[in-house]
Amino acid sequence: MTGYLDAYGAAESDRAKREKLLKNLAIAAVAAIVIAVTGWFLFRNYKEEARIKEFVELLQAKQYDEAYKMWGCTEATPCRDYSKQRFLEDWGPQSKHPEPSAMQLKKVKSCNTGIIQVIQWGSDEIMLWVNRADLVLSFSPWPICDPRMKVQ
Repeated sequence: MTGYLDAYGAAESDRAKREKLLKNLAIAAVAAIVIAVTGWFLFRNYKEEARIKEFVELLQAKQYDEAYKMWGCTEATPCRDYSKQRFLEDWGPQSKHPEPSAMQLKKVKSCNTGIIQVIQWGSDEIMLWVNRADLVLSFSPWPICDPRMKVQ
């Protein structure tokens, strides 16, 4: 036969277990949010930065046709304002800086529709734009993401 005091403290024990479970769930939720936000900041430009690295590797391997394709241009359908000859003048062996191994990738500016990658090549700083939608390269038209914003 059970006594009157046999269940004494059972409700307190259940409440303590429930509190511990809620505390662990809250800690796990906060940790998941922190990991997700950190991952987003670290990898938000991953595809675009990989595209720039691939472009530099193609230049170093002297595969200019493949590098030219990354600009959305081909031999069959050259870009209207950026011919293959002009591309080679900028990036090829007859360019101002014929050695692509001297390129250094500097800072990245993250924008809504793409990134601006700053490349140090000799004494020159070149800003490339990578469009997020199709990963096509071009020269950055502005040094900042939104040219309508005032630079201070």
